[in-house]
Amino acid sequence: MFGKIGTGELILILAIALIVVGPGKLPELGKTLGKSISEFKKFSNEIKEEISLEDKKTK
Repeated sequence: MFGKIGTGELILILAIALIVVGPGKLPELGKTLGKSISEFKKFSNEIKEEISLEDKKTK
C-alpha cells in the first residue's frame, strides 16, 4: 500500500505542487526534495552501520 505510487497519483501530486508552488519554483522544489531524500538515505545507512557494529561487539 505505502511506497507504491502509480501514474495517476504521481500526476495528481505534480498538479497540486504546480498549483501551490507555481511553475517557476517547481524545479527548485524538486532539487531541494531530492537533496533531502539523499541526505535522509545517507543518515539511515549510517545508523544501520552503527547498529550492525554494536551488534557485532555484543556477540
